[in-house]
Amino acid sequence: MSVTPKPKAPDRMPPGQRFVNGWPVSHYGPVPRFRPERWSLRVFGATASGDTHEWTFDDLAGLPHTTVTADLHCASGPTSTGHEWYGIPATTVLDLVPPTSEVTHVMAWAEYGYSANLRLADFTSSQTLMATHHNGEPVTAEHGFPLRLVVPHLFGYKGPKWLRGIEYMTADRRGFWEERGYHNLADPWLQQRYSYQEDASD
Repeated sequence: MSVTPKPKAPDRMPPGQRFVNGWPVSHYGPVPRFRPERWSLRVFGATASGDTHEWTFDDLAGLPHTTVTADLHCASGPTSTGHEWYGIPATTVLDLVPPTSEVTHVMAWAEYGYSANLRLADFTSSQTLMATHHNGEPVTAEHGFPLRLVVPHLFGYKGPKWLRGIEYMTADRRGFWEERGYHNLADPWLQQRYSYQEDASD
């Protein structure tokens, strides 16, 4: 009988983080009920065509998919390792629904109006994806089913669970936690946790 090895602490850990086994559940508010007949992912804002594009839940299966293995860092301190994500590369959104040349940021929108702002360069990172699966299984409801944005190089609050929309923006605008005192950029390696740590350029 084979035994799955326990995750190991990474050789390099962002400063101020602590290694945890497993995958702690952390979110604000209740877990939304999934209604496939009402669900869609919208791309809107400063699109090159000026139009809004929508995909239904069934449409997701026909989009390009990839696998990314990465760690997950929470701004409150825990880091869990070795997460295997399977889903749609964020760059696919820009390929299928191009933004205008003036777009510099995106806002990721989730259920209940939750939002997280990202620089366009962070959204188009090779590891950023909209995950449908985790470690070979569909993402659970508590962890964001049916679609979760994963931005492994930033703190977890930049990757909303229950993703419902991507808004193209020509100027930055703070999201849910950023308006409530969290850092606008959220780089764990620079310990960018709270807004009081920001420079004028952030």
